[in-house]
Amino acid sequence: MKGDGEQLPGSMKPASVEVTLREITSDTVDSILRLRVAEDQEPFFPSNAESIAQAHFSDHAWFRAIYAGETPVGFIMLYLDEEKPLYYLWRFMIDKKYQRQGSGSQAIAHVLEHIRGLPNAEELFLTYLPGEWEPLSFYQKFGFEETGEWKDDEKVMRLYL
Repeated sequence: MKGDGEQLPGSMKPASVEVTLREITSDTVDSILRLRVAEDQEPFFPSNAESIAQAHFSDHAWFRAIYAGETPVGFIMLYLDEEKPLYYLWRFMIDKKYQRQGSGSQAIAHVLEHIRGLPNAEELFLTYLPGEWEPLSFYQKFGFEETGEWKDDEKVMRLYL
């Protein structure tokens, strides 16, 4: 993902501060709704407002704000169906000001730790739109592999846990 190089307050990059996943509350939702990807990435990312709305109408959504220190920098949402079991990275975004600074990688590491603790978690799936901003190499560094399958117009990737 492309970033504009802007750093967190105090000139601390997210990679040098603790990255955490936090529940979104009535006190924090506005700051999460203000997060944006770069303009040329927008066709690939639904808004956080849309994602949060979908999450509230899904029995299987698990979603969190991504913080670097005390600064909100992103959003992540999973589809978790422990009965099937089916685990899916549904949404993931880092604000344009904080991309390429390490917080996204740390957030994915936290998500993988969380999922590995769930019942019968053997695989984690995700899909992505191929194109100029495709995140293929980002996900590959975590061990995700393309399955050769497509879901609508998106490529499917899988990580064996």
